[in-house]
Amino acid sequence: MAPHLNIVPSMFVLLLLFISASKVQSDAFDVVAKFGAKADGKTDLSKATIFGCLERSMCAVTPSTVVIPKGTYLLSKVNLEGPCKAPIEINVQGTIQAPADPSAFKDPNWVRFYSVENFKMFGGGIFDGQGSIAYEKNTCENREFRSKLPVNIRFDFVTNALIQDITSKDSKLFHINVFACKNITLERLKIEAPDESPNTDGIHMGKSEGVNIIASDIKTGDDCISIGDGTKNMVIKEITCGPGHGISIGSLGKFQNEEPVEGIKISNCTITNTSNGARIKTWPGEHGGAVSEIHFEDITMNNVSSPILIDQQYCPWNKCKKNEESKVKLSNISFKNIRGTSALPEAIKFICSGSLPCQNVELADIDIKHNGAEPATSQCLNVKPITSGKLNPIPCSGPVPKTPSASA
Repeated sequence: MAPHLNIVPSMFVLLLLFISASKVQSDAFDVVAKFGAKADGKTDLSKATIFGCLERSMCAVTPSTVVIPKGTYLLSKVNLEGPCKAPIEINVQGTIQAPADPSAFKDPNWVRFYSVENFKMFGGGIFDGQGSIAYEKNTCENREFRSKLPVNIRFDFVTNALIQDITSKDSKLFHINVFACKNITLERLKIEAPDESPNTDGIHMGKSEGVNIIASDIKTGDDCISIGDGTKNMVIKEITCGPGHGISIGSLGKFQNEEPVEGIKISNCTITNTSNGARIKTWPGEHGGAVSEIHFEDITMNNVSSPILIDQQYCPWNKCKKNEESKVKLSNISFKNIRGTSALPEAIKFICSGSLPCQNVELADIDIKHNGAEPATSQCLNVKPITSGKLNPIPCSGPVPKTPSASA
């Protein structure tokens, strides 16, 4: 569902502020050997490193690597807050576990990287949010409880970063949140949570430019990838998604002063057993915005309920202004070489705003079959798609729904 997450500055400083004290250029620091961290699942890893901290101004004078060896470590909360004076690497080989009890968190932060440049994290390790208790209590009515649930990993105002071969497991809320970042690549990630886990978006981003998400496997209870306002020039490719809610632009139009979303390319992905596939979603009524140059290409859908969806009547739990049109303008959007199967007959839904009809929406080489006895159909409202190549279902062949959707 991808709600906005507020940025809460932290007073903690992660792992690396002590590194410069060593005077060793380009060295590696093993948190067990150097600082007495214990892989017993009980001793707080943050204490093993925070106690070694010096002044904030000494953050990484020389290029440095922190190594977290194999084993299971408890980590209550930690934050790397720059700016730092040299490149930083974190080699995570072990499993890092969050406290299972959600009451241990007073704000939505567990592992956070803030205002850091030239950063790399890798190593095959696991960030385990231990979210099962949170899932039971995270309901629509319990908003105060949800507001304090932590994201597994936050990247805020991070520039020039590479995140590779990391697993995020059972986050209490979003797995990875990317906010106000520039030139950051997330590659070969594994993200997993139960398919009924609420609000566990795999990767959510907003107000970021030059984000690349590549060759990653995402299984979760919400959007595999959700793209918020202010996201520009983004590449998503070679993603396997499912279970979950698909790959989504939005939701948008819920809040004032949202920035445009533009220049997003999603390609060579496989989406399986999800409620949605390639989706753009905006709220009816509410506030304005703009979405343009969005391109979905070369995507396989396997038993997806809504494989191709533009939903400008996005209305989860029927909490929206049902009788008003969306004020978000959509233009220059394409769906090309999309193939596979739909769990429902309505394989394509273009439900656009009556006051701002969708402009330049293209369908090319579409072949989606309904898994049931009925043929697949396509719905269109306030849009005249541009078509080419083989098209199954035939564009705009089905009836248009009379009420707003209630999709998640």
